[in-house]
Amino acid sequence: MRLPEPRTPGSYRVALVCLGNICRSPMAHVVLESRLAEAGLDDRVEVSSSGTGGWHVGNPMDRRAAATLSSAGYDPSRHRAQQYDATWPEAYDLVLVMDESNLADVGGRTDRIGLFRDHDPEDPGGEVPDPYYGGADGFEEVLAMVERTSDAIVTALERALGRHA
Repeated sequence: MRLPEPRTPGSYRVALVCLGNICRSPMAHVVLESRLAEAGLDDRVEVSSSGTGGWHVGNPMDRRAAATLSSAGYDPSRHRAQQYDATWPEAYDLVLVMDESNLADVGGRTDRIGLFRDHDPEDPGGEVPDPYYGGADGFEEVLAMVERTSDAIVTALERALGRHA
């Protein structure tokens, strides 16, 4: 999937959104930042995450999400939940949400707003299921989706930013 053009040539801003910003979007945030660093793009791509609800603002991510990330070699310790701001579609190059409900909450699909899994090479356009009310296997499933989708997003960012390097 092609990304929208960066608002500022040579850099890119990506926002990831779920319901409470304690499970799915922070997992995607940590993984995407890690993959960007591995690709040498961390100085050119900014990643943020938020939730459409404000219940968890200021809190760390869900302990099960953090444990899943930690056991896979990621560092989840810096995350603090924040609430989505309606100005983000104008401030970010791309806003990616985890499910259709989140998509409706942020105002629907546009050229800069879509589903995170629009970029999933195995199931484009699918939703990232919310693992909050389930067991550890749900967090593992989300991590697998997030890793492969993040890899595809990094490849797309390499192409998009390569034109402006």
